[in-house]
Amino acid sequence: MAEDLGFKRINFFKGFVTTTKDWNDAESYHVEKRKLHNRCFHGAGIVAGYRQELAVRARGRPDMSVEVSPGYAIDGVGQDVILWETEIRTINKGDYKLPLTIYVVAKYVEEFTDFIAYRENLDFKGHRRILEKTKIDVTITEPDIRSEIELGRVYLTEDAKRITDAKDDLDPGPNEIDLRFVPKAGVSGGYIQMDLMLRLRALLKQQRQFFTNLARDKKVLSANAVAIGLMTMEMLLESGSIGPSNVLPLMRNVGDLEWDVITEIEATKPSIKAKKDFGAFKHSVEVFRGLLGENPSLVDESGEPKFDSLDQIIGFQEKGGDALGNIAGEPAAVTTVEDDGEVSLKLGDDWEKIKEMSGNLPETILVDGVEWTLVDGIDILDKQSEDGHHFQIVEARDSWRTRQRVRYPDGTVVEDAGIAHEGGHATFEIKNVTPHRPLAILRRMDYVRGDYEIEYSVNEKRVGISQCPGSDRRYRWRNWPFVISEEFVTAELLSVKQKAVTADRDINMFRFWFYQAL
Repeated sequence: MAEDLGFKRINFFKGFVTTTKDWNDAESYHVEKRKLHNRCFHGAGIVAGYRQELAVRARGRPDMSVEVSPGYAIDGVGQDVILWETEIRTINKGDYKLPLTIYVVAKYVEEFTDFIAYRENLDFKGHRRILEKTKIDVTITEPDIRSEIELGRVYLTEDAKRITDAKDDLDPGPNEIDLRFVPKAGVSGGYIQMDLMLRLRALLKQQRQFFTNLARDKKVLSANAVAIGLMTMEMLLESGSIGPSNVLPLMRNVGDLEWDVITEIEATKPSIKAKKDFGAFKHSVEVFRGLLGENPSLVDESGEPKFDSLDQIIGFQEKGGDALGNIAGEPAAVTTVEDDGEVSLKLGDDWEKIKEMSGNLPETILVDGVEWTLVDGIDILDKQSEDGHHFQIVEARDSWRTRQRVRYPDGTVVEDAGIAHEGGHATFEIKNVTPHRPLAILRRMDYVRGDYEIEYSVNEKRVGISQCPGSDRRYRWRNWPFVISEEFVTAELLSVKQKAVTADRDINMFRFWFYQAL
């Protein structure tokens, strides 16, 4: 193959006398490069979203025929298998020894066309074009992906009188079209207008939180499945795997899960069902599912995306989100016990807002409907403040002072001095504590490089892990929270140990605030 030795591109120059081999080599270069791209980026199988995806269907007649709709596939060597018009194939039972399985396949074929012969010299003749075609065939041997694409199979019996679509796609019966083994080519996303992508990203995040609250706080169990579905869509979106061909089918799946939530609420949650917002939410889901229909696609028959449809569908979900938020309410802080006995508090969206609050934090903050009061704080590199809380860095491989003048996400510029260390741990005391009430540690940090974990201990007892995923090189200040469960708040003076558990990572701190929910 060409890529075994390297691809050669034709190079024209003044005086270059070309031959038919040169021109055919030039064409072969592009053909082989396209085949390589298809194999490596998409793989073999049916290409989703183009025309009717080479669908094999029964014709609705009492006979042994099937129809194959237009579509596009890639075979195992990377050739484009494109069917432009619907084709019908009739199976003759007399050609086979039944019972047996037959396969409907698509093959790439080439046909020489546009023949010409020159009267002046009959040695000069040939075909000026090669037509790339697709042949639909019926075979009894299992398809070889290198040369043919399976479009469907049928297990034929001796008494078969007609071929039908499968009643159960996952368990087709005899003489029914079986599509379970049809290969699918990969599609890496595709272009969607960025304003729609931003709205979709915000919608997924908001609704994931709402359904999480609904499952956790309102005990609507089916809401968990919706939250997981939305999280999966978020991951696909961030990986660039969502495009015009698949965004609506993915949203349809989420809509089906949302309907399960509505069914559960109507059956088991009369207090939620009685709310006006529930009726509004149910209506929005009904309209949403109606807009999506059975086989949603953003791509029309010409292959062009219809962004107006996505705009309308996102709009209905955004309206439904307002009603859903009123039903789900604000997230409550939930105490969880880990396998190793550690206890921590899961944080709601309000803690995310506190992370980005600029300047000096106020005396009280409202988080998830609970008021937290400032009880103490440490100003790093202020000797009096550090000494008053016995702050020190212990057993560090390296530590250094740093002064930063950077921004919070709201654009506010703050200059502050702090300390960073690699290895070892920091220890300090927290004063004015009310025992048996949860306590929040807020650490001002430079978020230029996150993706690490910190282990906290209180009075020599491990209480949990603070995770710091991600980073932000533009807006670098954050007030990173960690909440200590009331179970570990046992005295008016707490001795805290803060230790990095991620290898070879430095931890920085510029200021601490300590709040309690009193």
